[in-house]
Amino acid sequence: MSAGGPIIELRGVGREYPAGENTVTVLRDIDLTIRAGEFVAVIGASGSGKSTLMNIIGCLDRPSAGSYRIKGRETARLDPDELAALRRESFGFIFQRYHLLGELTALGNAEIPAIYAGESPASRRARAGALLDRLGMAERSHHLPGQLSGGQQQRVSIARALMNNAEVILADEPTGALDSQSGQEVLRILEELHAEGRTVVIVTHDPTIAARAERVIEISDGRIIRDSGAAAAPGAPEARHPPASSGLIRALWTRFTEAFRMAVLSMRAHKLRSFLTMLGIIIGIASVVSVVALGEGSRQKVLENISGLGTNTLEIFAGRDFGDMRSGRITTLVVADAQALSSQSYVAAVTPTVNASATLRFGATAVNAQLRGVGEQYFDATGTTISQGRAFDAAGLRDMAQDVVIDENTRASLFPDESVDPIGQVVLADNVMLRVIGVASTRQMGPGGGQSLSLYLPYTTVQARFLGSTSLASITVRVADDVDTALAEQAVEALLTQRHGTKDFFIVNTDEIRQTITATTRTLSLLIAAIAVISLLVGGIGVMNIMLVSVSERVAEIGVRMAVGARRSDIMQQFLIEAVLVCMIGGVLGIAAALGFGAAFGRMTSEFALVYSSGSILAAVASASLIGVAFGFLPARNASRLDPVAALAKG
Repeated sequence: MSAGGPIIELRGVGREYPAGENTVTVLRDIDLTIRAGEFVAVIGASGSGKSTLMNIIGCLDRPSAGSYRIKGRETARLDPDELAALRRESFGFIFQRYHLLGELTALGNAEIPAIYAGESPASRRARAGALLDRLGMAERSHHLPGQLSGGQQQRVSIARALMNNAEVILADEPTGALDSQSGQEVLRILEELHAEGRTVVIVTHDPTIAARAERVIEISDGRIIRDSGAAAAPGAPEARHPPASSGLIRALWTRFTEAFRMAVLSMRAHKLRSFLTMLGIIIGIASVVSVVALGEGSRQKVLENISGLGTNTLEIFAGRDFGDMRSGRITTLVVADAQALSSQSYVAAVTPTVNASATLRFGATAVNAQLRGVGEQYFDATGTTISQGRAFDAAGLRDMAQDVVIDENTRASLFPDESVDPIGQVVLADNVMLRVIGVASTRQMGPGGGQSLSLYLPYTTVQARFLGSTSLASITVRVADDVDTALAEQAVEALLTQRHGTKDFFIVNTDEIRQTITATTRTLSLLIAAIAVISLLVGGIGVMNIMLVSVSERVAEIGVRMAVGARRSDIMQQFLIEAVLVCMIGGVLGIAAALGFGAAFGRMTSEFALVYSSGSILAAVASASLIGVAFGFLPARNASRLDPVAALAKG
């Protein structure tokens, strides 16, 4: 039976390569037609251009001049993905150095072309297994390339070439790295493939191997100097069946899962490199999460301390401002104002306040002290804590009880002997006897702070027994924690102005301390967060650098994948997935490190704790993913744009 119609047509094809300022011409005016079903041997000395010719035929390289048509299609008009489709659907490559992927088994290597063709996992594994069985590799199908002999590796390479039922088998020195027996077995397999009707093109420098072909083309100095002509083909080509695909979505999913699997295999094969790549991300993410937790813990602790100092309070005084000479004559600030304020939603606690001074006597000790008449909510409003005993209640206010809470300064002055319990003792304030019911911590800041001796009594008691007046010196309002103090101040001013008919009072907003401290805390948190973000950026740059190194180390793998039909998007996807995986795993380890740091910190001190938020943790994972995409894009793009021929040559 005669050979089929033309499948490969080259007209005036030339190929030049730049060499410094000059160019090197490898092929000159090549005119060649190969028909379907032919067995062609291309022979020539080393450097004659025969391998370059095969690379152009297999769409691994493009001619610098002339025209190359494959089944009537002009390859010069095809984009990289269309050329990848041609390599995937029409050609099967058998290389001298096998070019098997070390992380994959024989079965995994054989099925790679079908993955990019979109064939379903079950059918591609079945076909790969059948091909390996046919080539006598069934028992070695689950072995890695390093566990196979040269002849066995070449058989796996042949199975890979046949995986998509290629019409044209291109074999570049297929026996060059084999012993004579293995070489003869490979040649026998190629003859069997030709007998099935496939087009076989073999490149060799050995005339005895070329003699096995039915047509010999000799090249010298980039020109065809001899062509024995087309020979009769033994039969019609084997009917080709397209890969069994489940549609576009399934094909895309198959390619994604393969890229994901290869990324994982690559990371496992280079554990130390992967860990060192992650290290920058681990440190950066751990820093960010810890800083956020530290900042939130600091903020809550500061607010707790400030709340204890009563700095989210409003002090309302009679008069227009401090030093107002008429303030003593203004008596409109009364208990009813405090009661009106206590019913407002923005008020957490309120207390009327009156002040007096007295001489305290206990035994032979006499001291001057400030008497502060306050309401039962005073200690809550100002954040003053009772360290011993108790405070007075509403009943004490109603009955004008002669109960008093002294501060630590007063206790130290009146009861220097620590063995004496002040609770229940009676002290004399001028001519009024007062029973000590509690001891309050001395306040260092806020309203009433200082080093003076302070006693706290029901304001009704001070008004009746010391002042003889029902007017108030001030009203202290503690604003609810979830309310802006400035807004609360405006509401208080509006309410009291309405009640008094005029503004005969002024308000001191003591929240400025809290605002200053919290602003300082935020500034410090931002400073530390900026340092942590720099750590993340450094980690991202580290990922990019390592991935660039990884691309340079895996050039051969990229070339093999392109040769068997991988698109640029497939290569980019694999390296992007690897970068994102490295960053995400690094992010998870960074979060674990941050949580471990928080646990260790909590064991070292109970006064302060890091407060983690799910939002910051999710943001950390998202940041790690974005870093993987952002810093992995350039290496992935570089990998996808590699020249297949150059990549294979470096392998």
